[in-house]
Amino acid sequence: MEHFRSHSNRTLYLDCSSGISGDMTVAALLDLGADAQTLQNALASLPLEGYRIEISQVTKSGLQACDFHVILDPSIENHDHDMEYLHGNAPHQEYPALNHDHQAQTPHNHEHHTHGHGRNLNDIISILSAGNLTPHALELALKIFRIVAEAESQVHGKPLEEVHFHEVGAVDSIVDIAAAAVCIDNLGIERVILPFLTEGQGQVRCQHGLLPIPVPATTAILAAHQLPLHICDVQGELVTPTGAAIAAALRTDSELPSEFKILRTGLGAGKRNYSTSGVLRAMLIEEAGTDQDEILVIETNIDDCSGEAMGFVMEELLAAGALDVFYTPIYMKKNRPAYQLSVLCTPQLRQNMEALLFCHTTTIGLRVHKAQRTKLSRKILSLDTPWGMADVKCCQFQDELYFYPENDSIRLLAKANHMSYTELYHEVKNYASKNHFLL
Repeated sequence: MEHFRSHSNRTLYLDCSSGISGDMTVAALLDLGADAQTLQNALASLPLEGYRIEISQVTKSGLQACDFHVILDPSIENHDHDMEYLHGNAPHQEYPALNHDHQAQTPHNHEHHTHGHGRNLNDIISILSAGNLTPHALELALKIFRIVAEAESQVHGKPLEEVHFHEVGAVDSIVDIAAAAVCIDNLGIERVILPFLTEGQGQVRCQHGLLPIPVPATTAILAAHQLPLHICDVQGELVTPTGAAIAAALRTDSELPSEFKILRTGLGAGKRNYSTSGVLRAMLIEEAGTDQDEILVIETNIDDCSGEAMGFVMEELLAAGALDVFYTPIYMKKNRPAYQLSVLCTPQLRQNMEALLFCHTTTIGLRVHKAQRTKLSRKILSLDTPWGMADVKCCQFQDELYFYPENDSIRLLAKANHMSYTELYHEVKNYASKNHFLL
């Protein structure tokens, strides 16, 4: 039986108007549809003890939300959610597990409010690598931890290899970060839109006493990854270092499409009680019709670079995320044949694109200008045709659908069916058009 199997772009919008933390992220993704059993199996495969997890539905600000709770064994429990202690209103000695007697200490929780010698980055890599995480989930989890390590290295003035994770090296921190990576992988998220983070004010207690909000590790992450920040009037910490690191690792875009459809919504409950909704909202969205955005056009004229080098830099630019790269034949001074190299990219990639051009070509100058782009919403379909499986790009403009078979699929099927490329292209295109009701 003929059928379509959709591989539409999985776009996630994270609404961080009440902040973001590790447990909030995991809960929102589970509420969005990430498979809880897949998550539990992945976490069970890690060589990590001293905890259990609970996934439940709770009411937060009158809203039903998912709660992801890492419950630590009593010997390593902390008081991360004790509001009086966190904000300096309770005596330190009330919590012996948080004192400066290192013999009684245990690693810290997933944010930054207890002590302990912690783990270094190699310890974290060993724990995560020993588990049964998919390659993408493992890569993402390690990326998040490295972001935190780099921030701690900057804040404490220590080389990366000497950084110990007092803040995020504890059991529940590893669980939160690994869980977030597993859920993103399970949902097949390819694009994450995060316009800004909302943070509170005041002070919060950490390993070194009371620190201003946002705490140094969070500010280092925000600065290093240029995450937009909005300070609200809430007295309390809304963006934790773990939350900031997850945001930095996931974020691919800062602006929402001008029009989009909401496919699903997930709410993740926070544990602390502040004068805000206390939920992280995650939306799986799909662009509707056309979308407009701003891109950069980087150009340079080259008349003294080999064809091999030009071919190589094109591959490097595309691999680094360029939207398109092309050459235009031109004539320069003294009537020398040359090429204008043009690169289309998002503004965030300007620095990387320029570095590749200066490194791999003979250019000594670049022209950069902004351009407005209007694009159709599109998705890639796997179409089971009479000639075999074919990938077909499906675009929509107003109420019309347009189908464009992918080159690689048509080449393979043309050879397998002993048909001409042009003939098979039109056959597959017509087949997709006639059967689009199966979408």
